[in-house]
Amino acid sequence: MSAHPASADPSQSIGERLRGVLSPVLTPFDAEGLPSIPRLTKHCRWLIRQGVSLALFGTNSEANSLSVAERRGLLDTLLEAGLPAAKMMPGTGACALPEAAELTRHAVQAGCAGVLMLPPFFYKGVSEEGLYRAFATVIDTVADARLRLYLYHIPSVSQVSIGFGLIERLLHRYSGVIAGIKDSSGDWTHTRALLDAFQSQDFDVFAGTETLLLPTLLHGGAGCITATGNVNPTAIVALAQSWQDAGAAAQQLELNATRAIFQRYPVIAAMKAAIAWQSGDAQWAAVRAPLIELDRFQQGELQHALTAIGFRIDDAASLSAADDTETAFAAAGL
Repeated sequence: MSAHPASADPSQSIGERLRGVLSPVLTPFDAEGLPSIPRLTKHCRWLIRQGVSLALFGTNSEANSLSVAERRGLLDTLLEAGLPAAKMMPGTGACALPEAAELTRHAVQAGCAGVLMLPPFFYKGVSEEGLYRAFATVIDTVADARLRLYLYHIPSVSQVSIGFGLIERLLHRYSGVIAGIKDSSGDWTHTRALLDAFQSQDFDVFAGTETLLLPTLLHGGAGCITATGNVNPTAIVALAQSWQDAGAAAQQLELNATRAIFQRYPVIAAMKAAIAWQSGDAQWAAVRAPLIELDRFQQGELQHALTAIGFRIDDAASLSAADDTETAFAAAGL
């Protein structure tokens, strides 16, 4: 392996680190099953207006159902549309290390604030040494002083854990490059242990769900990177901004109740169904196989449950692509 790359110099950072609330941005699809650029652009602009930064190409973006070319092209398109790179943390993990390096290099060269990287996830039961070599290979291949890499720990899906020993080794070799972690274990004990072990080492810990936002912030964490930031950003950002106030615990309970409704269903399909319902744009409900949409009964249940708690997506009409050529052609059967 090569020597420690030049990317270790923190003075060459591409800007302020992201904190607060990020969301793995949902990827809308058009009637042909291709990523819908009009809808995605509108959604990203809407999230920025709500105070949410963009964890593009995460789990809830269906990123591992997108090709490398699609991810690269969508990032370029969003930047060309004026979305701020300084508010972006694209997912660049891939089973093939050359693909992970390509996506990471592309994001860094585009000026993104950081990248969120899954470990290679096809092979299970791999060693700490193997995972260390994988991350080191990507970092050494990119070899860019601007790289800020956030580890993505989601063992329930990847079945590959990012252990404390691995984090320690990466921080020792790549101080200033390894910037933090998204902990999607869903286990507060694990998140708390990460905070206790690493926050003194310039290592930002993000909870992987808003249900752990308040305790994470109380113990010095950076915030959360959360799926339901796509549909409930106003309330989540409000807690991130007022977590030291007297009403913070009550706010957390309200967030938990909303999240629990979405988690009764496959979450990606449920969030897309909610946007389709509230925006009036039925195409928003589309997912890419192997995922499937909620059926009519599930949609009705979801709408009833959300209505009962007074849920609404602020300015949902702005997410509709009803006036775009793409949707008009689809409606005409063209």
